[in-house]
Amino acid sequence: MADLLERHDIARVRAENPGPFTLDGTNTWVLGRAPAWVVDPGPLAAGHVEAVAAEAGARGGLGGIALTHSHRDHTEAVEALLAAAGPAPVAAAAGRDVALGDGDSFGPFTAIPTPGHAPDHLALVAGSVCFTGDAVVGTGSVFVAPGPGSLAGYLAALRRLRALPLALLCPGHGPPVDDPAGKLDEYLAHRLDRERRLLDALARGLRSEDELLDDVWDDAPAALRFAAGVTLRAHLEKLGEEGRLPAGIDIPPLDLGDVEV
Repeated sequence: MADLLERHDIARVRAENPGPFTLDGTNTWVLGRAPAWVVDPGPLAAGHVEAVAAEAGARGGLGGIALTHSHRDHTEAVEALLAAAGPAPVAAAAGRDVALGDGDSFGPFTAIPTPGHAPDHLALVAGSVCFTGDAVVGTGSVFVAPGPGSLAGYLAALRRLRALPLALLCPGHGPPVDDPAGKLDEYLAHRLDRERRLLDALARGLRSEDELLDDVWDDAPAALRFAAGVTLRAHLEKLGEEGRLPAGIDIPPLDLGDVEV
């Protein structure tokens, strides 16, 4: 895998913030030379900013920073990196120097909206490489947050990425993926299988959150049950939007607040 990253002139700088949601840590990606471009500066973990700034400096200096989404474990280090590596524009879906919409370019990147994990989520495509943030991670699956059209939009975005001639996925967590088509097919199949199992559970009369999680997300570790509950709500919303949700669902509202998983 290191050879594949080298072939595309990409460096992975992993933050030391491992956990149930971050896997072995948040990935910051640095690509190109004179200048170098950074995807997701990451958290303020010990030594991380210094490592990213050193990598960018070794590549001829920082040209810009692109953010896949606004969760803190991907963005917390933006200002510290700018202070360490010098001024540069920051691009994101909103709220930064450069606002990226569908098809917009920034440095080597083209932005593709990938809502679901976060409403402001973007995938950033550079040639045959896609920086997927938390839309696709290196191992396991991701949570999908509820919201109008969230899960349907996420599935559409996965299909859109699947249609591209990609050679490499660089995710926000976990290792790079050298079989993009296979990984995207896996993600689509996983999400549709959850929907099939959820419909089956509903048809058998299950209605409460605990019943549905125990039945449909029976493989979710205890540490990820909250995230499974978030995704359950996204699935139920999608069924409701499609007119396929039965009556009597007993799922209490969930206040996500500042939760970022």
